[in-house]
Amino acid sequence: MPEDSKNTPKELTGPEKAAIFLLTMGEEFTTSVFKELEDIEIKSLGRAMTGIQNVTPTQIQDVLYEFMQAISEPGEIRVKGDDFFKNTIGRALDGDRAGGLIQDVNSPVPFSNIKNIDAKSLGIFIRNEHPQTIALVLAHIDPGKSAQIIAEFPEPLQQDVMLRIADLEPVDFTVLDEVEQVLREEIKAQGPIGGRPAGGSGTVAEILNQVDQNTENAILTKLEEERSDLANEVRKLMFVFEDLINLDKRSFQTLLKEVNIDELTMSMKAASPAMQEKIFSNLTARAADMMRDDLESMPPTRMADVEKAQQAVLRAAKKLEAEGKIVIGKGEGDQFV
Repeated sequence: MPEDSKNTPKELTGPEKAAIFLLTMGEEFTTSVFKELEDIEIKSLGRAMTGIQNVTPTQIQDVLYEFMQAISEPGEIRVKGDDFFKNTIGRALDGDRAGGLIQDVNSPVPFSNIKNIDAKSLGIFIRNEHPQTIALVLAHIDPGKSAQIIAEFPEPLQQDVMLRIADLEPVDFTVLDEVEQVLREEIKAQGPIGGRPAGGSGTVAEILNQVDQNTENAILTKLEEERSDLANEVRKLMFVFEDLINLDKRSFQTLLKEVNIDELTMSMKAASPAMQEKIFSNLTARAADMMRDDLESMPPTRMADVEKAQQAVLRAAKKLEAEGKIVIGKGEGDQFV
């Protein structure tokens, strides 16, 4: 990175970097990009974009460096991000879809006043609340924080809360407002309040993706006993080792640099041929040959050890995603990075 990047006032998230890149490229380019994205990706970009007012030359240079682009003498962007987003989204999508996305992006973020409270403190605070209230809170905050909180709950409460999250229907803003008012008074926090539909099996899967293996297994076992249909749906939505094959080349190589080579080799013991080829093709020829030799000479290995290695690789992927360096998912098609 350029030397002066260390002086950037705050570290940018992945969506913020992407938003700056699109602002730099202009409305016509951004319009063509929006046409290729899923709604969830557009919403993420939109939220980042509408919060942008001015971007410094240093930030532009850093972002374009990461996109492996080169510009000379970058100047400040003096444009209102919300107007830019509305103009480009209106040109890229039909009226109803564009209007819905603009409305969703401009909606207040639910429970935003507790987003900076650490997971341990928040978990201690809400664990004595009614399970429905706990489900409402965990469904509206960051899945990573929800995962840390749910992992500290006793198993019966874990199961109860996850079932309630799965069954959550769209929640009226006034209900969220009332819950937030109580939380704010008790934890002495301040901030805007909002609400949006949340919950469902997808949210359960997102949370379970980020808990430890023992917690994940315990919760899924309980779900299987109580609601086998829900457990099966959650399992289908969860991110597993083989889903790494969907990462684009740049993201996959970023991941390989992060993982321990011995754990990576062990993880391949039970990998599909396609997954093995994905890994080999993203290594140097010499490294790939050495890994093939190691796999062939590896003695019979316990499946538990292989799964442990695969979990280590998955944790590395989730860490990179949390840092905004890659985007992981189960769906087909291009991933936004």
